[in-house]
Amino acid sequence: MTGTAEEGAAGRAAWTAARRIVVKIGSALLVDSGSGRIRSTWLNSLADDVAELQHADRQVVLVSSGAIALGRHIMKLPRGPLQLEQSQAAAAVGQITLAHSYQELFKARGLTTAQVLLTLGDTEERRRYLNARRTVDTLLAHGAIPVVNENDTVATSEIRYGDNDRLSARVASMISAECLVLLSDVDGLYTRPPGSCPDARRLDVVREITPEIEAMAGDAGTELSRGGMRTKVEAGRIALAAGTDMVIASGKVLHPLRALAEGAPCTWFLAPSDPVTAKKRWIAGQLEPRGALQIDAGAERALVAGKSLLPAGVTRVEGRFDRGDAVIIRGSGGREIGRGLVAYARDEAERIIGRKSSEIAAVLGHEGRSELVHRDDMALNRK
Repeated sequence: MTGTAEEGAAGRAAWTAARRIVVKIGSALLVDSGSGRIRSTWLNSLADDVAELQHADRQVVLVSSGAIALGRHIMKLPRGPLQLEQSQAAAAVGQITLAHSYQELFKARGLTTAQVLLTLGDTEERRRYLNARRTVDTLLAHGAIPVVNENDTVATSEIRYGDNDRLSARVASMISAECLVLLSDVDGLYTRPPGSCPDARRLDVVREITPEIEAMAGDAGTELSRGGMRTKVEAGRIALAAGTDMVIASGKVLHPLRALAEGAPCTWFLAPSDPVTAKKRWIAGQLEPRGALQIDAGAERALVAGKSLLPAGVTRVEGRFDRGDAVIIRGSGGREIGRGLVAYARDEAERIIGRKSSEIAAVLGHEGRSELVHRDDMALNRK
């Protein structure tokens, strides 16, 4: 798992192939521990890197820590652990400064930013998951750079991630990103703590999260960062299951993404399949279907040809399902031809089946998706 030319090439290939990239930025990189202010020189260099990727038609989502660290300085809160209500208040104050900093940096480079605040439920509960994914997809389609953070102002200890490593992995999974970059204060995963063990070796490539890999991850984080190497390995588990490659790289250098592209030391976690394949496997085998859609022969041919399922091709709905639930798609004779995530609840789906997509707004009284099941949310059975 270390140091071969083949493994180095595999990491470079993963980076080059990635068109949608999530970058996680930790508090220790973003906020100066002494002054409590944003490290503007470093953040400017990162903004240059992101702009270069955008201009190369690669989409970037930032998952940024820093709101609490900034807010606690502004509010003059004491060092050390904060009570939940103190953290929420600090996040509310710091979030304004953080968002404004990103806005000004990217505006100077001709780019638009958007703030996206998520809670655990937004990536765990399917309807909210779909809403969040479509919001981010729309922002990316319009060339904006989403800046994501956990909504610390409202999240309680029972319903929060508690670190942005796992949040970034959930975001990468949610939007089917090909690559997740965790910028850290170390340049990868080591066999032993590199600061205290001279024989520690950095792993260049990890292809599976084994108990041995888990044992290499320590718990220690910096004062400003709640996460340690263990949360990064847990993020790797989430990413790999979703078909997303992940890399742990040093963020202590200027232009960290450019350095990564030029072959800087790092640890790659390489997924066994791509995000689309992983998602379809999840839909086909891990979700309990809540209903069924009977389709006509024309719709069946369209699905086999790679099209989405439109309301016009559906002849009957069965079961009690809500928006975002998994449903069985049945062809002629009731044969199951696949499964998918439905875009409408049962009552609305029943009203629009057999209709053209252009009629949906008139029938429901509001704009909706033109597809009943989008092809990206569908897994067809092999014949």
